[in-house]
Amino acid sequence: MEKTKLEELRYPIGKYEVPSTISEDQVLEWIRILEHYPNKLELLVKELSTTQLETPYRPGGWTIRQVIHHVADSHHHSYIRFKWALTEETPLIKPYLEKKWAELFDSRTAPIELSLKHLSAVHAKLVYLLKGLSSSELKRGFVHPESQESTTIAENIGRYVWHGNHHYNHIKNLLKSESWI
Repeated sequence: MEKTKLEELRYPIGKYEVPSTISEDQVLEWIRILEHYPNKLELLVKELSTTQLETPYRPGGWTIRQVIHHVADSHHHSYIRFKWALTEETPLIKPYLEKKWAELFDSRTAPIELSLKHLSAVHAKLVYLLKGLSSSELKRGFVHPESQESTTIAENIGRYVWHGNHHYNHIKNLLKSESWI
């Protein structure tokens, strides 16, 4: 497969770019998107067969099952990062090896309902938390040890909207290309 096509499959909505300014209205819109994301994802995947769930979204990529489990794992980590940023002074977060996590037994074989329910619970808690934050709390942040970049809570809200949509589109584009939807 040509490199350009593979890159389009890998980043169907482009790479995340932090907006130069983030308004209160933007944050509220992102929170609304996060609130509805678990249901949106579930509606896309709940009727898929085992064979469909075992299909990689791109050559060399994760299966749909692995993507769903990854989204739940990643958004769980993000929730914890929000909490750290709110309770510690610019904490250095702990990254996780997402590629290795995706190869674990549960990510390769577990029913997707487990992660869909987990994602729904995590997002319910996350949205409840985010709706109660002040403008000063949205400016609190954390540091990622690999990049040494500081990320504010507001920026991370946008990043996780992008992350969810990024993986949603991996699945949706595969379903369309296979004429499954």
